[in-house]
Amino acid sequence: MIDGVKIKELKIHQDVHKAGEEIVDQPGFLMEILRADDSLLKKFGQSIFTVAHPGTIKAFHWHKLQDDLFFFAAGKVIVVLHDLRADSPTKGETQVISAGAGEYKLILIPVGVAHGYKVLGTEPAMLFYHVTEVYNPTNPDEERIPYDDPSIGFDWERYK
Repeated sequence: MIDGVKIKELKIHQDVHKAGEEIVDQPGFLMEILRADDSLLKKFGQSIFTVAHPGTIKAFHWHKLQDDLFFFAAGKVIVVLHDLRADSPTKGETQVISAGAGEYKLILIPVGVAHGYKVLGTEPAMLFYHVTEVYNPTNPDEERIPYDDPSIGFDWERYK
């Protein structure tokens, strides 16, 4: 596991139907995603929601200032992390994390860790992510690396 990356496995609480109070054809579920007492974010910047379709690869980028906290609410993905930090004990390591439907978790991605993901299966992926900085369109904190960069050498085709 890459140094500084944290993963919070999320617990599903099945809905309980209360006769006379609600109409429910099919019970859903509830999950607590992020709590102040999780101590995952150093500070709160903003939350973002995005949808990506099957086969999409969004990779790679990294930040100099902000930590990211990923939560895939729907779909199936692999999240690929690559440690670029010169002073990290895991510099140069790559980590692959399965996430999404049935594998709900929060993934904390620290400053200096390149990250991306690929949507697997036939359903779109729905990603909510929380960051420690507010997006600045005139000076974005985002450094890009091609998805097929040979210095990372990740084989995206292994995952369908």
